[in-house]
Amino acid sequence: MIQHSSIEFPVTQTEGIYLVKLPALLTVTEAVLFRARCRELIEAKPTPSKIILDFAQTTFIDSSALGALVMCLKAARSRQIELVLWSVKPEILTILSLADLDRHFTIELETIQLEPSSSKPQIESTHPSIQSRTKRAIDIAGALVGLGITAIVFVPIAIAIKLESPGAILFSQTRCGHLGRRFQVWKFRSMVSDAEQLKAQVENQNEGAFFKNANDPRITKVGRFLRKTSLDELPQFWNVLCGEMSLVGTRPPLPEEVDRYEIPNWRRLDVKPGITGEWQVHGRSKVRNFEEVIQLDLRYQQRWSLKYDLQLLLKTIAVLFNKDSAF
Repeated sequence: MIQHSSIEFPVTQTEGIYLVKLPALLTVTEAVLFRARCRELIEAKPTPSKIILDFAQTTFIDSSALGALVMCLKAARSRQIELVLWSVKPEILTILSLADLDRHFTIELETIQLEPSSSKPQIESTHPSIQSRTKRAIDIAGALVGLGITAIVFVPIAIAIKLESPGAILFSQTRCGHLGRRFQVWKFRSMVSDAEQLKAQVENQNEGAFFKNANDPRITKVGRFLRKTSLDELPQFWNVLCGEMSLVGTRPPLPEEVDRYEIPNWRRLDVKPGITGEWQVHGRSKVRNFEEVIQLDLRYQQRWSLKYDLQLLLKTIAVLFNKDSAF
């Protein structure tokens, strides 16, 4: 048996198997070091057959850690290396489950945790906004009001959409929410029905992972009006009521955008995405750089408070009356 010492992540090797001990807390700083350590082991010669991540001491992980785990899993699979999460505590398993990642990993629990238990594990949330009952109450109240408004304008909007362009009234798209969990976001359709097939023919004016064109020919006339007035986003109040989104939060990213994240960028997934937020009120039609969007979302994550949410809601109302607010 050969021992490899590391201050952050002690490693034991035996017969082509690496056992990596993880620290008690796995947040952004540790996650960056952890990813580097995993890359080192995955690229080792000879190639290991299995890497076991020992969570025996780990009691808390955040979105940055989830990002590091996903990156390590993809790298391990690319080299046919089995990656096992060992001695996982209930609170960590709960976080993995919330992120919908538990089904992607081979997970082995501690023996004592295999015994039936009637109590649910209590976990510390990755962000205070998730724990805030007041924020959730405001979200529910706002969603009910928003859905009431949606019910009033639904028929005229639906007729306008149908008269100009055949196809569905509503448009859904897969986005990533809290801890990266995927969900379907809903909007009134503002593009032609075959927009995805025509996407390759449209120039992307943004830099980085997300797509945007100010004069996108796929957008219908009705769609431009809906976007300018933000009426296309009214169905998202259903996402808020379901708890998938918040009235105020970060921009809900596409899965392919998350795939491009560096470890620190995963912190924006510590909070729920919102109908409005930093990106929406700070020149949403002018922001073209992928990194700039991430920095705006990280700023919200760091500055969050109920007062700050209220300020962003008031700014959103001002933006709606700005002729340049469409995006």
